[in-house]
Amino acid sequence: MDLSRLPHVANGAILLAGLFVAYQLYIQLTVGRKRRALQREKGTLPVRWYAGMWDHVMGIDLFIENMKALKEHRLLSTTQIRFDKQGSRTMRLVLLGRPVIITQEPENLKTIQAIDFKKWSLGSRRIIAFRPLLGQGIFTSDGADWHRSREMLRPNFARTQVGDLATFETHVKHLIDAVPTDRSTVDLSDLFFRLTMDSATEFLFGESTESLTQSSGDGFAGAFTRSQDYVANAGRWGMWAALFPANKQWVDDKKFVHDFVDYYVRKGLGKRSQLLQEKSNAEKPGRYIFIDELVRQTTDPIRIRSELLNILLAGRDTTASLLTNVWWQLSRNPTAWAKLQAEVAPFDGEQPTFEQLKDMKYLKAFLNETLRLYPVVPANSREAVEDTTLPLGGGPDGSAPMFIPKGMVVAWSVYAMHRRKDYYGEDAEEFKPERWLDDPDTGKKGLRPGWEYLPFNGGPRICLGQQFALTEASYTTVRLCQAFEKIESRDNKPWEEALTLTAVNLNGAKVVLTPRKV
Repeated sequence: MDLSRLPHVANGAILLAGLFVAYQLYIQLTVGRKRRALQREKGTLPVRWYAGMWDHVMGIDLFIENMKALKEHRLLSTTQIRFDKQGSRTMRLVLLGRPVIITQEPENLKTIQAIDFKKWSLGSRRIIAFRPLLGQGIFTSDGADWHRSREMLRPNFARTQVGDLATFETHVKHLIDAVPTDRSTVDLSDLFFRLTMDSATEFLFGESTESLTQSSGDGFAGAFTRSQDYVANAGRWGMWAALFPANKQWVDDKKFVHDFVDYYVRKGLGKRSQLLQEKSNAEKPGRYIFIDELVRQTTDPIRIRSELLNILLAGRDTTASLLTNVWWQLSRNPTAWAKLQAEVAPFDGEQPTFEQLKDMKYLKAFLNETLRLYPVVPANSREAVEDTTLPLGGGPDGSAPMFIPKGMVVAWSVYAMHRRKDYYGEDAEEFKPERWLDDPDTGKKGLRPGWEYLPFNGGPRICLGQQFALTEASYTTVRLCQAFEKIESRDNKPWEEALTLTAVNLNGAKVVLTPRKV
């Protein structure tokens, strides 16, 4: 070693140390001063660390614990148990070096999703993970890009489209035909995912995959499902996901998914002139096709593909997961089955109308209770785009406001919030559709929840397809009840989470259905 260089090295180190101190002093006098003023104004208190972790720098212990729980299909319940042990509805964590606040306070969610909506974004971590598959669409964009997507897609979920049950009927008939009539066990979950794939592709592309009647959509469905698993895991690893090279299966699946959708995009763009002429001439439109509306608004093939994939994710997975959870629960609840059969009896086997579906109080209660205990999107998060505060979470008991610095991620557990006994009673863990119904004998009103019930998000980013999903799930359930007079469960296991971008019962909905005698 050249000793003559030591003074220069020492001087360089002193200079760097001086610059660091100066920078920290600058931060404290500028950003720090503004932050302290905001905290004094709002009366914020620090958020308690989660007591069950010791690594407050990287959170390796918590990450390992989470991955183990995920593998064992109990991550959602693990999060709920942590809240119970903590004795607070909000906790401070760190995951692979990323500070995170996790909460189950409705007032915080109301502030994030509605009151201070513009102060929050999806966060770079989620966008980076999801965009390779889904592109820049409504679920992977913020700010002006999100607003453009929202305005582009909103007309596609008008009442006339959502209430058109003819397309549902075609695919539900295929579903009923696929159910064995010889008292053999069927996993309805598999059929529900095929159903929603078929109906979603017809609604989006104008052509169904027809996976309930043939195997034409199997390759796409499998590739799409595996791709979601991959991006969900990438989201959990965050920036560390870049350390792992993309595996061949992921690359092949992503290409398959994109090529599949691009075929319909090219077809749609090929008839754009015709579509524009039809609109300008105010000609009577034919069958509604989602992609046609997108093609009328843009010629960007990547943008069209991205919006289609974003909606396909919601249209297929969320509704299929909801139906699976509904029928898993229905197969174990003979009283509910009898009540539902009584409610559909007045239709005398005829197809219900949209208005009749909306008037089915017990069916609506059953769907609400399913979404309460088994929300299909059981957790979510946002990232602060500026220094801000939230009304609850600070202090020893979490009752004081808390300060959120710019860049902080705030996550929430819908799963845990939907099980809070202070909102849903001591029987909050029980499946009880009646809690949603008015009691004519006692005059007690059924549940009318606010932000403590959040299966479809809230505020400006509330799910555009909420009514579409509920209508399809309601219609499918009614038609199945009309076709079959008895149901028996063929699965004695408790509900276990299969968690990717959505949550569904791991073991599906294994049942025996007895056809109604003609």
